[in-house]
Amino acid sequence: MTSSLTRRELFPALSVLFASASAATSAFAAPADVFGDQAEWRQTYDSAQSLRVQRSLSPVISQGTIGATEQIIERYRALVAQGGWATMPRVALRLGQRDRNVVALRQRLITSGDLDAASGASNVFDSFVEAAVKRFQERHGLSPTGIVNPQTVTAMNVPAETRLRQLEINLVRLRTYSGNPGHRYVIANIPAALVETVEGGQVVTRHAAGVGKSDRQSPIMTTRVVDINFNPFWTVPASIIRKDLIPKMQADPNYLRDNKIRIYEQGGQEVAPERVNWNSNEATRYMFRQDTGGEFNSLGFVRINIPNPHGVYMHDTPAKGIFGDDFRFVSSGCMRVQNVRDYVQWLLKDTPGWSRDQIDAAIASGQRVDARLAQPVPVYWVYITAWATPEGTVEFRDDIYGKDGLGNVPVASAAAFADDE
Repeated sequence: MTSSLTRRELFPALSVLFASASAATSAFAAPADVFGDQAEWRQTYDSAQSLRVQRSLSPVISQGTIGATEQIIERYRALVAQGGWATMPRVALRLGQRDRNVVALRQRLITSGDLDAASGASNVFDSFVEAAVKRFQERHGLSPTGIVNPQTVTAMNVPAETRLRQLEINLVRLRTYSGNPGHRYVIANIPAALVETVEGGQVVTRHAAGVGKSDRQSPIMTTRVVDINFNPFWTVPASIIRKDLIPKMQADPNYLRDNKIRIYEQGGQEVAPERVNWNSNEATRYMFRQDTGGEFNSLGFVRINIPNPHGVYMHDTPAKGIFGDDFRFVSSGCMRVQNVRDYVQWLLKDTPGWSRDQIDAAIASGQRVDARLAQPVPVYWVYITAWATPEGTVEFRDDIYGKDGLGNVPVASAAAFADDE
């Protein structure tokens, strides 16, 4: 039977908690006078699938996101005033288990609005708890396994006070982008490791991304896509020569040949690896270039050029497996893009002569081919770790670069038990 109750009615405890808020709306649904009928969050007990996070069409940089985040901040202030949520024990839990810690898990999920208070206080990990765990995981950028694993416990145990401060800090960041970003643009949210293409104020496509490591950070910047290289060479940056290539050659003299990386003198003459003293910094005097070929080239089949003073760009990758990971902070500052052909197709939509078939043909040729956009597309590399959507979902991501200034907050996406699932 499908419930016709509103989220406020389904969460009596939270309704009391937020009674001081205007219109006594639910803790984590957006108020109806701001977001209309989307504030009605309904659950059917015939399908726990309804607990899944609704994918928003609103880009992370938008007036809708700013308004929703302002409203959620008020709810979190009330939540913090009432004591926030309790700490979860570091135990692994999954569907079908009967465990006293499931009672605490239910309460934690109810407090954050991921589970109905009507679900009760049973110690059984049932399908509704599993669906609520998945919802929580999705909201925190974790794989929605429904299993309470180390990453999930770490995210649950970030105090409500810290989450509130995250929202307040990120509201300031969101407001800096409150102007007109353009009709067609790209948002790359670094902490979320996610790329959004936006047209007419709505998200068209989303792409998981691989972004810079904490010691090789992807920069916050505004730039434009101007052209695209198919089957590009990769010229190795000096920083990678020092930090990566020299140590790898010290460990394995065949590393460059195995990875089809060639060495060139300034005049363009190729240098044999044996001629270089790998126990010194001599290698930094040369240019290193990897041959084209998406199956081994570090840029994959495509490089997207975005002029900037940091020397970074967006590109394909042969290591597609990273896009299935929660922790995607793996690059030296550039950004790897999942489903790059779909991304490139959207970028070249208004450029004559570049249909999807022509894009595929350029890649299949194996030859270096360049496509210049008829109209450059604005690109925003941003750092947003907390926001709310007009659909009423509150999103949090790890402050991987420590820019929120909130102290030593654990990185949930990298957390692990000794016996990680």
